[in-house]
Amino acid sequence: MSILRTIGLTLLGALLAIQLFRPEKNQLPVTAELQLSSRYTIPAPVNSILQKACLDCHSNTTRYPWYASVQPIAWWLDEHIKDGKKHLNFDEYTHRSLRYQYHKMEETIEMVKEEEMPLPSYTWTHSEARLTQEERVAITQWAQSVMDTMKQRYPLDSLVKPRK
Repeated sequence: MSILRTIGLTLLGALLAIQLFRPEKNQLPVTAELQLSSRYTIPAPVNSILQKACLDCHSNTTRYPWYASVQPIAWWLDEHIKDGKKHLNFDEYTHRSLRYQYHKMEETIEMVKEEEMPLPSYTWTHSEARLTQEERVAITQWAQSVMDTMKQRYPLDSLVKPRK
């Protein structure tokens, strides 16, 4: 047997073997009172944008594409989802401090305006997640309205860190 054939068969065996090791899917129970929508209005057009461009990585319920069943792609997707949820999870939003919530809306505005979100690696395979300028404006205006609502409901020192 040639060395190339041996290497090829070994790689094929390894590829088949890793298919047995799958990450747990991001399909967790959602507690309604922890969701962002339990405290802040999300207009239907904005909710539609969030569904198609944000919630696969920033919620507890990911819609998985067919290729998410193939290793090592599933591991890569799992890391993206974990990282996205670490930065912002709309399904656990109100569980966090007011300062955190307010800051995450500031970051949302910044990331969407600067076209850092959604990630290019997501929009390559989810073309519907590529946001138009109008959709970017809708998201940023909505995030600003959430911040404005928070300013009306809570003392400013509970929302922003005092400067020293």
